[in-house]
Amino acid sequence: MLVISIQSQVVHGHVGNSAAAYAMQAEGVNVAAVPTTLLSNHPRYPSLHGRVLETELVADLLKGVEERGLVDQAAVLVTGYLGSPGNAAVIADFVERALTRNPKLVYLCDPVIGDDGRVYVADGILDVVRHRLLPAAKLTTPNQFELELLSGLTIADAQGLRAACAALAGTGRIDVVATGCTLADTAAGQVETILCAGGQLSRFATARLPIRPYGTGDLLTGLIAAHLAKGQATDAAVRLAVDTVFAVLLRTQDAGTAEMRLVPLPLPTSGRAT
Repeated sequence: MLVISIQSQVVHGHVGNSAAAYAMQAEGVNVAAVPTTLLSNHPRYPSLHGRVLETELVADLLKGVEERGLVDQAAVLVTGYLGSPGNAAVIADFVERALTRNPKLVYLCDPVIGDDGRVYVADGILDVVRHRLLPAAKLTTPNQFELELLSGLTIADAQGLRAACAALAGTGRIDVVATGCTLADTAAGQVETILCAGGQLSRFATARLPIRPYGTGDLLTGLIAAHLAKGQATDAAVRLAVDTVFAVLLRTQDAGTAEMRLVPLPLPTSGRAT
């Protein structure tokens, strides 16, 4: 079982592959992690070092993935934060080649273009996501803002969500996992992850906790990919991923940390081993 995961990487914290790769490996899935950025930390901190990787370097890494035969071995291909329009273009080229070479490969596109009403990617990336990556994908995991942006529709209720997913699919077929949803009938104090497959909705609600660490969407996408690679149906993969992310958030809240607590705290010991 192998997942090829193309997204950002940080030294400190858990976003992009720095959130997803460990989680996938913990599920028993091998990961070929291709970075699009190499940063010291998430940009929310007062200082930031590192950079978006050069398009030539990203293309070279993807060439190595192909030369090692990883496309043939992989069950799932994930793309996340792309970094630059140049990176987006070479990654789209790679996705197209990979799907031609391995028709059984499941392509999961996480748009990673914005949140909270704000687009935070460079000009040109949205066009590549909309016109090249999404049409090739079997599954996509936008947050509610991204789904509205990509579909051009406002989502207030279940009917609106179905319409947005249909608009995203166009004439093709793509299942949508909409994250961070609050609809008209969402229970107070809850947030929903909603799978729209064939026009049918599967809704997974969890309590809305008073914390919001970065990378939860990347973690969710990675876990869905891992469960798909292990042969789970999409609805089961989403349910298992939601449960795990919520457990991580509870652990993070208990620890009082700003970054997600991916690794469980060690169990207390009563004494030294002899």
